[in-house]
Amino acid sequence: MQVPTGLLRTIAIDEALAARAHLKVGDTVAVSSRPGTATPSRETESNVPAPEGETVVVGAIVRRGADPSEVARGDLLVRMHLDQLQRVSGYGDRVDRFAIATGPAADIDRAIDRINHVAFGFKAFRSRDIAVETSRTFQVVSRFHRAIGVITIVASSVFLLCIMVLKVDERRRDIAALRLMGVSRSSVVRSIIIESALVAVLGSVLGVALGWAASLLVNWHYQALYRTPLEFSMVTPPIVAFAVSLSLVLGIGAGLLASVRLARTPPLELFGR
Repeated sequence: MQVPTGLLRTIAIDEALAARAHLKVGDTVAVSSRPGTATPSRETESNVPAPEGETVVVGAIVRRGADPSEVARGDLLVRMHLDQLQRVSGYGDRVDRFAIATGPAADIDRAIDRINHVAFGFKAFRSRDIAVETSRTFQVVSRFHRAIGVITIVASSVFLLCIMVLKVDERRRDIAALRLMGVSRSSVVRSIIIESALVAVLGSVLGVALGWAASLLVNWHYQALYRTPLEFSMVTPPIVAFAVSLSLVLGIGAGLLASVRLARTPPLELFGR
């Protein structure tokens, strides 16, 4: 006997499940805690009704929140009415976990203590602590990226210094001519530092543009892969400010070291005499 669609109850599924199972709003599906369970089964020894299947209609497709813990688990989510979930799961009046919403003026620590002392086996946690615990994989990846960043900065600093020394050394005859014309050492050093700063600013702009484009590409790929609005890569104003500041410091420092080295060399020696 087929139940009319209008008499069936509804559920909500997340977009990842909808895409994987090719479901849309209005489709009729059977839900159960065991594969192939479509009819009520016998009661268990504890007199708790055994899980039974139920035919339902997909009433909504919800978008996932930006929660790193959901991405790490890779679960497919279904939202049901409480009595539906109770009947399908066969749990009776038991629950594994539940969430309590608190007001802005609530004493969270006191609420946690009261919940923990209600009965043996209760353990309350802040949602913030649970998010941190389930996001340890992302923390490890973040530390790994930070370590790679430090190594890259040190290596690039040495490379930048070598490039600046070579570039300035190629202009030794020009610098010697300026010195013989009466241009002071400080003026020569100042001009090279200004040039290094301009090059550093230009490189920072190009680097920020490249990083922004790479961030868009990474988010586009992984958000489509995991079907989540979570941003896996971000280019924020503090990051841009830090990158530009670091580039200026390294560029000016490399230009200063390279220019001082030549400015202290006698002009005739720079000509090779």
